[in-house]
Amino acid sequence: MRTPFLVGFGVALVSDALDGWLARRHGQTSELGAALDSAADFALRSILPFAAWWLWPEIIHREAWFIVGAIAGTVLPDAFGFLKYRRLLSYHTRLSKLSALLMGPTLLLLFLDTSSWLFRVSAIVVVLAGIEELTITALLPHWRANVPSVWHALRSVHGGGAVPGLKLGLLPRRHQRLKTTEKN
Repeated sequence: MRTPFLVGFGVALVSDALDGWLARRHGQTSELGAALDSAADFALRSILPFAAWWLWPEIIHREAWFIVGAIAGTVLPDAFGFLKYRRLLSYHTRLSKLSALLMGPTLLLLFLDTSSWLFRVSAIVVVLAGIEELTITALLPHWRANVPSVWHALRSVHGGGAVPGLKLGLLPRRHQRLKTTEKN
């Protein structure tokens, strides 16, 4: 039973990575595509914990804290976004893309019982991505798809102009230089 699940999970990971890459490469991105991608991701993330609990209870017990963190990092932003916007977020932030890129292969390694530490690092990245998505949802008054980062959300909220922290010197110098050269 474990082998068919792992094969199906691997196929789902590869198809998820390929569909986004192909859409961007061929200029076929849209809000509908982002929403469908988020729905497919949500379905996979919803099924995965139950299947893992059933197939690998010993690993689930051993990695419980990291698993709870990873689940919270994915569920809480979606729940907050659904409460605020009545839809899935579909931000596809850079950090969430990194977390998905890391989490898929490290879950496979975890289920093969070859590496726990890579999964733990991935779980921490998922938590950080969740915090970023919660922050973006708190910032944006209206739903938007494909928000790459908190920085982009801040720029959107402030009309592409001044960003809080820029005038206070709280942002890295690189961003301050970009803002000053944009004004000239």
